[in-house]
Amino acid sequence: MRFESPRNKSVSPRTRRLRLVGALGAVLAAALVTGCGQDSGGTSSATSEAAKVMPNQSTSPSSSVSGSPTSTAQLTEDQAKRKETLSAVKVTFSKAATTAVGEVSGGKLTELELEGVDDSSSSASPSADASGSASPSASASASPGGSTSPSPSGSSAGPQWKAEVVEENGTAHIVTIDAVSGKVLDSKPDDDQSESDKQQMADRIAKAKQTPQQAAKVATDKKKGTVTSVKLDENDSQALVWQVDVVTEDWKKTTFDVDADNGKITNEEVDND
Repeated sequence: MRFESPRNKSVSPRTRRLRLVGALGAVLAAALVTGCGQDSGGTSSATSEAAKVMPNQSTSPSSSVSGSPTSTAQLTEDQAKRKETLSAVKVTFSKAATTAVGEVSGGKLTELELEGVDDSSSSASPSADASGSASPSASASASPGGSTSPSPSGSSAGPQWKAEVVEENGTAHIVTIDAVSGKVLDSKPDDDQSESDKQQMADRIAKAKQTPQQAAKVATDKKKGTVTSVKLDENDSQALVWQVDVVTEDWKKTTFDVDADNGKITNEEVDND
């Protein structure tokens, strides 16, 4: 026969419930401690896994960063130069043409070029490096001499329009215009002209029925863009034409030959550089 201890008999139901709750609390506490240990282990394992993956991920941000300016990265040297120069220009071809002609009484515009847009113009004059922007060569040449600007004729360190305006007798004048402010930086006769040069220029302006502004419109009607150069010259067939350079939104340049007599396009050439 089994006897229960009087001590056990004296335990009330409420006490049993408290003991049961205490036991459950101990079990939960142990489970939490075990879980924390597992979490820390999981974190360390996740960290080690991330360390394995990070080298691969470190290449993807750089590719995405380099991918963001792909349009700039894919530009050629000439295209980048055009973009840099034209981004700073405030004075349009039309305004520069009007300003240039106003400097020479009775003169006619035979050439107007935005310097610094292409290699040909940048290498033609020492001010072309400064015309694109603050180029290394310009800043380097300025620093050894102190604060004195090396630019001739008081030209500014910014983009410039260079114009040739011819009198009726063929005498040419070179007019330099700030392409940002529109101010005339220099205006003087072309001292390098010979008498035969003057006669040739007089003959050309007498024969040209189309104005440079009309030729520029013909070109931009054919291909939308910014006019950066217009020049009265003869083509390979000895026909008098206006050679018009138009830079399109992809920073490529198209050169049009516009007949100076009838205003028709006789040739079109795209420069993909």
